[in-house]
Amino acid sequence: MLYLPEKASAQQIREAEKARRNRLEIIEAISQGKVSRRELIKWGLVTVGGALAQKHGLNPFVGKAWGKDGGSGGSSGSSGSSGSSGGGGSGSSTGIASSPLFGATAFSQPMPRMDILKPVPVETLTPAPTREANTTLRAVPSALGGGFGPIEGRPPGPIWAHQGWDEHYPTHAYVITTGGISHNLVYNPAVPDNLNCGIDPTKDVPCYFHPRMPDQGPTKLWTFNATFPPKLIQARYGDAALLRHYNGLDPDVTKNGGFGRNTLSTHEHNGHHGAENDGFTGAFFFPGQYYDYHYPFVLAGFRSINTEASDPRAGAPDGNGGITKVAGDWHETMSTHWFHDHMFSFTSQNVYKGVAGMLNIYSALDRGNEALNDGINLRLPSGRSKDWGNVDYDVNLMLADKSWDKDGQMLFDIFDLDGFIGDQMTVNAVWKPYFEVERRKYRFRILNASVSRFFKIALSDGSPMIQIGNDGNLLPHPVVLTELDEMGIAERYDIVIDFSRYQNGAKVRMVNLAQHDDGKRVAHDLTLGEALSGKSADVAVGAFLEFRIVRDPSYPDMSQVPATLIPNPDLSGIPVARERTFILGEGGKQTTKNSVTGFTGPWGIRVDGSSDMLNADYGRVSAMPRANTREIWNLVNGGGGWDHPLHIHFEEGQILERNGSASNVPAWEKGRKDVYRLRPSGKLKITMQFRDWGGMFMEHCHNTVHEDNAMLLRWEIDDSGNPFLRPLPTPIPTPQGVTFQNPIEVLKDA
Repeated sequence: MLYLPEKASAQQIREAEKARRNRLEIIEAISQGKVSRRELIKWGLVTVGGALAQKHGLNPFVGKAWGKDGGSGGSSGSSGSSGSSGGGGSGSSTGIASSPLFGATAFSQPMPRMDILKPVPVETLTPAPTREANTTLRAVPSALGGGFGPIEGRPPGPIWAHQGWDEHYPTHAYVITTGGISHNLVYNPAVPDNLNCGIDPTKDVPCYFHPRMPDQGPTKLWTFNATFPPKLIQARYGDAALLRHYNGLDPDVTKNGGFGRNTLSTHEHNGHHGAENDGFTGAFFFPGQYYDYHYPFVLAGFRSINTEASDPRAGAPDGNGGITKVAGDWHETMSTHWFHDHMFSFTSQNVYKGVAGMLNIYSALDRGNEALNDGINLRLPSGRSKDWGNVDYDVNLMLADKSWDKDGQMLFDIFDLDGFIGDQMTVNAVWKPYFEVERRKYRFRILNASVSRFFKIALSDGSPMIQIGNDGNLLPHPVVLTELDEMGIAERYDIVIDFSRYQNGAKVRMVNLAQHDDGKRVAHDLTLGEALSGKSADVAVGAFLEFRIVRDPSYPDMSQVPATLIPNPDLSGIPVARERTFILGEGGKQTTKNSVTGFTGPWGIRVDGSSDMLNADYGRVSAMPRANTREIWNLVNGGGGWDHPLHIHFEEGQILERNGSASNVPAWEKGRKDVYRLRPSGKLKITMQFRDWGGMFMEHCHNTVHEDNAMLLRWEIDDSGNPFLRPLPTPIPTPQGVTFQNPIEVLKDA
């Protein structure tokens, strides 16, 4: 990170602002494809590891005789200085003063609920969706090279055809367009105004972080449907859906506000779908194209467990108070997902710009109707007016840190290769809001949608919360905590707070205890008193969301938190076919020379069959587990100076050991997971099954700066039968069409 010292002089601030402007020019040139990292290395502006060179005019700590606070006596290395991340208005991740607040005060605006997408009948789509990609030609804009190319960006042919298309044909579709931010004229919170802080959904939703702050420009923020608040999809098992995603971004790559890339790949994190619908990092599509993602919403194991769909616990709401039974293992029921961009080398920038939403999956167990007592429904806090999917008392919270410049426009520095840390907290895309609640239980589905920041959450009065979910899954048993564990990027924590313990008129705040000095890891977990004191150098520490208890519930609280939620699948009878080890660390090395599929950076992953810490190349196959097997994967953090929240696509896993012992796995990590926080110098032993679908998937650090700077690999399930080949060819997208090439490398022990 590039920080200024707390008592920075006016000269340092001027030099830092000059360095910031120069760095942003380089960032803009890279993001727009005008220069490559190799050229910057050749010119001496970037190190071989990908870090910003220690040059005056680029780094605020280089070039002037500032003694210990800067110059030759200051910090060195890939990330600049140690120090504060924006404390007290004195410094931020950009190396200049903290983001200006324009007179805004905390907790002076309401938090909007997410904007729920309304499905449309699939037969209303034009053109109609197809099993294989639609290769009908369209004229390609001159900014993208001209000529003609396919209207759908999905790779063509049988290998990327939708698996299970006829078996799980979608009855409805969600249609979204990613574009530059604008005012929202069709906001759908799906609750009465009094359950959404009095926000009138008929009035337009502006595109600022606070009413006192400037509107964000359309090149600075890109969002689904080009509007705030973030979007929410409500799905249910057995109800297959299509996500038609249009790329509405400007075809001119220079119209990006200085960062971000106008090509997209949408990852439904962590959907149990075929690889063609997973948002593979190399299956991106261009402005003017669409991509049809097929989400069958099936329970894992549906081809081998409960195949006759006879168990009512494996089911979904039928819309009339009953259950539609589905095949699969009810122990694999999932609840809280999210979807976001996964563009190769630009995931951090595009997600930071706003290309992220959430997705709730409803089931016979987690129905979203607290009043229905059928002996299956867990009756978690939700509401009762609809058969399923009530969100009256079930609230999604998307947490993300941001930074903006003196004009109030979002900024991003890609040279923070340890991780980008913003200095201001947002919840559902607004700055430090309040949220009105009734005196009853609420469920909060909390997502860490930051680039590199971890959170550790408590309530300002130290009162308890009940954690019921971790990542997409409900825990086997609820856990009562006064402080949640550190929450890595992309992790989801579902919690229940009982506001009946407060009187009307009371206020209580959600507090972040995790202090960052840089983007590598949490520097300190503060006590509640320390976090609330306002003395932390990290401005994002402290209270960030205020709950206001405003009234008694309009009807009795019928929700409950059962002592048993969803037990884990018992895998003891399934033999272990293979054990693998993945080591994440610094010193990444690129062994391939493909500038399209490969990337060079300081981070890498060492796997079985390689002695090198390998940089990312999505044309390289690093692991090939066989279909319908179970494996054990050892996930190792190769150093103590950083933390890695490792995400494995497609399959949920169970943590068997942390640091060599099952007793080190805390209760809140004993459910199934898809993001594994390794902790400094830590290691995990996990187990997973590989079944139902095939294709190429990914594994990567979800500190997306680490991911974008080469901590990513490709693995695939390659023997599921037709139409898959061994190994699968790599897609190479262009606006004029997708071609394929054989894998550049298949590791010998893959």
